[in-house]
Amino acid sequence: MQKTFVPLTLGSLALVVALVSSSAIPPKVRAGLSEEQENDQHPRLLPSRDFVALDEELETRFWHDKAQTILADKLATHEKLNENRAKNVIMFLGDGMSVHTVAATRAFLGDSNKQVYFEKFPYLGLSKTYAVDERTPDSATTATAYLSGVKANYGTIGVNAQVERADCVRGADASTHTQSIGQWAQEAGKWAGLVTTARVTHASPAGVYAHTAERNWEHDGQITDYGCSTEVNTDIARQLVEWNVGRDLRVIMGGGRAYFRDQLMHDEEGNWGLRNDGRDLIKDWQEDKANRGAKGNYVWSLKGLKETDLNQTDYLLGLFDASHLPYHGDRQRSHLEYAEPSLSEMTESAIKLLSRNDQGYFLFVESGRIDMAHHATLAHKALEDTAEFAAAVKLARDLTNEDDTLIVVTSDHSHTMSINGYPSRRQNIFSLAPNQADDELPFTILSYANGPGSGANTYSADNGRLDLSHVDTTAADFRFQATVPLSSETHGAEDVGVFASGPFEHLFTGNYEQSSIPAMMAYAANMGPFSEDKLKE
Repeated sequence: MQKTFVPLTLGSLALVVALVSSSAIPPKVRAGLSEEQENDQHPRLLPSRDFVALDEELETRFWHDKAQTILADKLATHEKLNENRAKNVIMFLGDGMSVHTVAATRAFLGDSNKQVYFEKFPYLGLSKTYAVDERTPDSATTATAYLSGVKANYGTIGVNAQVERADCVRGADASTHTQSIGQWAQEAGKWAGLVTTARVTHASPAGVYAHTAERNWEHDGQITDYGCSTEVNTDIARQLVEWNVGRDLRVIMGGGRAYFRDQLMHDEEGNWGLRNDGRDLIKDWQEDKANRGAKGNYVWSLKGLKETDLNQTDYLLGLFDASHLPYHGDRQRSHLEYAEPSLSEMTESAIKLLSRNDQGYFLFVESGRIDMAHHATLAHKALEDTAEFAAAVKLARDLTNEDDTLIVVTSDHSHTMSINGYPSRRQNIFSLAPNQADDELPFTILSYANGPGSGANTYSADNGRLDLSHVDTTAADFRFQATVPLSSETHGAEDVGVFASGPFEHLFTGNYEQSSIPAMMAYAANMGPFSEDKLKE
């Protein structure tokens, strides 16, 4: 007997699933969540005695007036788009500055209704940060994307995806090397520079000038540690001093003195170098500038920077620490603000020097230690550095003109920090949530999905989750709680914000590849492969 098969359409399949599902679920649950479940999801908390509502916020008119003001500002902005050509481009990079980090910084500044300065910029977008080979990227591959316009493999800098990480041979092949917007600026007659609170050879700033298969090859000894040849591969510090883009940078400021001097040499503060080749690259940098008939100034302290006559300086190299510069809050707590410059102070000096070029400039400014604080689950320090980062952006906007200077603020990747619980609006962001967990123990408003905070601050082998009732979670060195134990908290893979102000600021709206950012900056400045003439070819 021949069997007849009745085709199953999407509609009939949905009906079958619905009938089966409805017969298996009790009527009370089928009608929706139980009252207990509803209460768990949206708990009714006791009013906070610390919270006092602002009188104006109680009135409907206040919110309508505020919305009207915002709407008027947006309409005015859109009446005439700023399509001037950008003489100058400044890119600010908050390393690891996730959307959650920006939101938490508002609370750190005093209230959730605050705006971190760059949130006031008229245009905002989101960029996708993935690497060619990894969903969650690092600061090396992202630097290649937002500075060269090319997505590449995790751990590589300034090379395309043909180069796998730590490939001793392929990374040295010039055909794989990408060009950065710093190079485009130099070729257009503009000056270029970089400022960072990390080492100047670290992944993000290296994206301006370096080409390497391994982000860790900051000095020659690290190349040989990987079993590779220093005759085939040039370390990042040498590239900064010897290769064309790095050699022509007018401003280089950050940390990392030890990566420029041999291990038998010590720096101005007594720290020994790390190199194995017997070289003092700082001296080589100075000699190069002298041989070119240029005035090159090397400084290693805030005092030296302040004493530098920027009107008489052609090239400025400032290396203010043996490794990374300190966290911004630690500068103040340890009174290092008198010894080492802040991000704002370095940014101001860079802009003043670069502004002397009539053809304009490109400046890359990174707050590198937001990321490092997150890796250590030191949320307090991450937000302190974010606040200083915002101050540097404001200073740059105040020193420049929106008519001819494009400022783009973004991040390379996110982190796993979240804002949770049900705190009152102006409650200290570093404190405990007002509601307790199901184990009747408190938890912090800020927490991480993973990281070192999972240890002593979260769990005890004997007692389970720790009671933080008598712990000062607002202390700068408190490691915030994490779920999964890791020696270092990981990056996150979600999109990051892009904020723009100045010529062609409107290009930066929407959701796009991170590698599109330098294309839009270059188009605004009419330089490189994305200049108007090149796009018509």
